[in-house]
Amino acid sequence: MDNDNKQPFMSHLEELRKRLIKCAIAIGIGFIVSYFFSDRLFQLLILPLKEVMPEGDQLIFTNLPEMFLTYLKVALITGIMLMAPVIFYELWMFVAPGLYKKEKRFVTPFVISSTILFVGGALFGYFVVFPFGFKFFIGFANEYVKALPSVKQYFSFAIKLLFAFGVVFELPVVIFFLTKIGLVTPEILKRKRKYAILLTFVLAAILTPPDVITQCMMAGPLIILYEIGIFVSRLARKKKEEGEEEEETEKEDTTEEKAETDPAD
Repeated sequence: MDNDNKQPFMSHLEELRKRLIKCAIAIGIGFIVSYFFSDRLFQLLILPLKEVMPEGDQLIFTNLPEMFLTYLKVALITGIMLMAPVIFYELWMFVAPGLYKKEKRFVTPFVISSTILFVGGALFGYFVVFPFGFKFFIGFANEYVKALPSVKQYFSFAIKLLFAFGVVFELPVVIFFLTKIGLVTPEILKRKRKYAILLTFVLAAILTPPDVITQCMMAGPLIILYEIGIFVSRLARKKKEEGEEEEETEKEDTTEEKAETDPAD
């Protein structure tokens, strides 16, 4: 009995290992390509901060290897962004065995929508949130206090925000899967809306800098995405019911065919 349970578990681990290796190879390729443009990519990353800094001010680095390591990190993050479709495809293929035959055809919409939401969330953070957030923080500088942001601190701060917005923008996809496995329904999402709104502001407060403007800029899109998620949940349940009906119909047809061809009859 234990061996029977252990075998599927080990096969799942082996499948996960293969998928992770493929993701690592894809990210490695993206990293190598991105490294040749790491300087330009870094210039783009710091552009929102440079635009709000006083003229003549610049970022600093205090350790000799800091810029080299930053370029490596920039290339790695860009590689992950470039290979997001591959990562989402491998994720889908890992969970696909547990889906209905009809649901397995959603691989292309899943990969495209997940990639667009993730990259779109990061771009929203870069173009909308960064200018307001950085302007807020730089505004504390005065004639007695001067802002001297370091490369390391800025990079960590910026990447945390970019990934935070990329991940939270995946909310509709998460709701789709939770509906598929029966953990949520459109009715539950509607009833819990007020708690979800409160949770979005708490989550925004955790993931963003401690200023109201930036928090609202994350909470606002999250609330909109939650409403979109209710529609997605309704659609997912409908597809699930259709898939179950198709499975039942196929089983009935198969049973009838066997009964018709059974020599004993």
